[in-house]
Amino acid sequence: MKQKTILITGAAGFLGSHLSDRFIKEGFRVIGMDNLSTGSLSNIEHLFDTGNFEFHNYDITKFVHVSRPLDYILHFASPASPIDYLKIPIQTLKVGALGTHNLLGLAKDKKARILVASTSEVYGDPDVHPQVEEYWGNVNPIGPRGVYDEAKRFMESITMAYHNYHQVETRIIRIFNTYGPRMRVNDGRAIPAFMSQAIKNEDITLFGTGMQTRSFCYVDDLVEGIYRLLMSDYYLPVNIGNPQEITLKQLAEEIIQLTGSTSKITYHPLPVDDPKQRCPNITKAKDLLDWSPKVERLDGLAETLKYFRTVVK
Repeated sequence: MKQKTILITGAAGFLGSHLSDRFIKEGFRVIGMDNLSTGSLSNIEHLFDTGNFEFHNYDITKFVHVSRPLDYILHFASPASPIDYLKIPIQTLKVGALGTHNLLGLAKDKKARILVASTSEVYGDPDVHPQVEEYWGNVNPIGPRGVYDEAKRFMESITMAYHNYHQVETRIIRIFNTYGPRMRVNDGRAIPAFMSQAIKNEDITLFGTGMQTRSFCYVDDLVEGIYRLLMSDYYLPVNIGNPQEITLKQLAEEIIQLTGSTSKITYHPLPVDDPKQRCPNITKAKDLLDWSPKVERLDGLAETLKYFRTVVK
């Protein structure tokens, strides 16, 4: 059987590197692209000797050319933390908009199936709970988070347009909070921030009252969901995430306990447009993909902590 080839953008990032691992394990040839603005070669250097991985340091907001045939494309290139949106807002918009346009054009040219990484952020600060795929969201387009939210909403829109107008085979995943090894230590998100503070016995920084909720999915579970969605026949958006909701205060307490830290929790003003609740309705993923998360939070946090102990100095 002919070996299949997949292009993964954002391959040196947190999710992209785990996806590269999975598709190599499944026998694919993986072409990784990343401009390394937020990704790191350390996430993928173990793949260079496999013989089935090639890497291109490239900015996909420019024209994307791949000479060999492609069967699949996974578009996972994007800054993905609020710190990044504030530091590189225009690049965030461009990779979600121009980058997606370029890759849809490539998919059309190669007759490849493309899966784009959308996000629970398309729901904004939701007034429907848990969030179902049919909910249109409550997004502030000109707020500081708007560059990410609106780039991803445009991504979904243009992806559906290519599906409907050009008959490109498309898949759209809406990813909820995900965690695991290879997260950037200083990306400002809750788990990396809490873990690095706890390891150093520093005060743990909570914003607002700490009563806002998130739902955290371990990376291996997410990768399984992505794989199943790519191989499915369903072209409308699907939520993939762990519906087990937790307050950020409870998460901070669990991490302090897990690390055996002497850290205390401190409270700070809430950032603008910070969502009060985040929780996926995963009925579609269960029904269409037979997918649901398997890894318990404390087990996933323990695996993540092992990684953070190697990188937090």
